[in-house]
Amino acid sequence: MSTPESNSAADTTRHSFSDAPEEALTDSQAASVMRDIAEVPAVEVITTAAVHLMSAAAVKCGLAAGPDAQDLKDLDEARKLITALAGFVTAAAPEIGSQHAGPLRDGLRSLQLAFREASEFPDAPGKGPGEKFTGAVN
Repeated sequence: MSTPESNSAADTTRHSFSDAPEEALTDSQAASVMRDIAEVPAVEVITTAAVHLMSAAAVKCGLAAGPDAQDLKDLDEARKLITALAGFVTAAAPEIGSQHAGPLRDGLRSLQLAFREASEFPDAPGKGPGEKFTGAVN
């Protein structure tokens, strides 16, 4: 169990950021957040994280809605996000089952194809983002 002396350095660090109110949680708020997280099944956390990666990759591939979609396009960033998503989905699939992994794989494949379409010089088969985890996407 912690003593006040052992927490003094952590408390000092935590309080040094107190001018940013969104980062300062009371002990009660932090305990509430931890309880909330503890109640969420792992499959929901995994799929939510994958959807966040997918959404970010879609925007970076130029698939955002709105007139500024092409301004938001950044294929270097999209490549990183898609590769991270591919590794994440590949690693998580056995744990979350095909019911959850199937739609994530479909979304990933769609992003890989969108990336290929958006590229002026498409990667060779098997060399695109995430294809080291998924195999070549055609």
